[in-house]
Amino acid sequence: MNPTALMIMLLSLAIGTTMTLMSHHWLLAWIGLEINTLAIIPLMTKTPHPRAIEAATKYFLTQASASALILFSATMNAWKTGEWSITLLSDPYTITLSMALMMKLGLAPLHFWLPEVIQGIPLSTGLILSTWQKIAPMTLLLQISHLTDLKLLITMGLTSILIGGWGGINQTQLRKIMAFSSIGHLGWMVLILKFNPQLTLFNFLLYITMTAAMFFSLMSISSTKISEISSSWPKSPILVTTMMLVLLSLAGLPPLTGFSPKLLIILELAKQNTLLLASVTMLASLLALFFYLRLTYVMILTLPPHIPPSSTHWRTTKNSPLTATMTTLALLIFPLSPTFMLIM
Repeated sequence: MNPTALMIMLLSLAIGTTMTLMSHHWLLAWIGLEINTLAIIPLMTKTPHPRAIEAATKYFLTQASASALILFSATMNAWKTGEWSITLLSDPYTITLSMALMMKLGLAPLHFWLPEVIQGIPLSTGLILSTWQKIAPMTLLLQISHLTDLKLLITMGLTSILIGGWGGINQTQLRKIMAFSSIGHLGWMVLILKFNPQLTLFNFLLYITMTAAMFFSLMSISSTKISEISSSWPKSPILVTTMMLVLLSLAGLPPLTGFSPKLLIILELAKQNTLLLASVTMLASLLALFFYLRLTYVMILTLPPHIPPSSTHWRTTKNSPLTATMTTLALLIFPLSPTFMLIM
């Protein structure tokens, strides 16, 4: 893609998200979401491949449907209440707006577009879609969290955790695995949204950090399939080792970064006397743990294919400072979790 066009698209993404973050008016927030959607579509189709065109079409139709639902619900709410304020919602339209925002995020059962879209686009665009594009809808969801129905959030959260674990088990494509991982993590956030919005925000920030670290690592070794990871060990053993640790962090194993949000969420659910919900959530997360451990097994224990020594490029992968920084954050934030929670 032309560097000038790329800069314009990235600037548009930044402007759209900033506009939504700064708005207290539904119409302005909707405009920011639309700018975000239109800015990422050229990035999806920068490689003119049928899969990329199909992914961009699916993404556009899904996001357009959710945006139409947001605009319609906000307009009806303004007609009923006389206000466009985000925090002033009447009862019937709170559910429709929440569902539309969850559709934009890719929460189950409104998740069907996400794995297919991420599978059809480059890793760099998948990184933007999995992290930056979720900031604006999640911010709006946080603002209306006190008005959202608790049963809806619990249902969507548990369904997303189950689908995120179940869907990723039989996958061999790394981008689809990251998509189902995203669905599962968003389920944890939505589950605790009504009880403790600050904890949802903390979980969201850590999710962005860990997902970005994983995508940067995959971009460094140019791997999109599980079979390609097994041959990456001779090229960059340190990078593959840190990728394994990032996967374990995404799984939520102690003492890595990903353990802190899961621990805090389970403690918050126990504090709210929802022990059954906490137990079901922990059991459902075992599905996701399985495919994370399977990926780790492939990375470390699977022998690389037998290649003649003359054609083996040993340790030729260049690690960028950004990859190193995000990986460090994705592994070592756990001891600082209480400090971050106090700041929030």
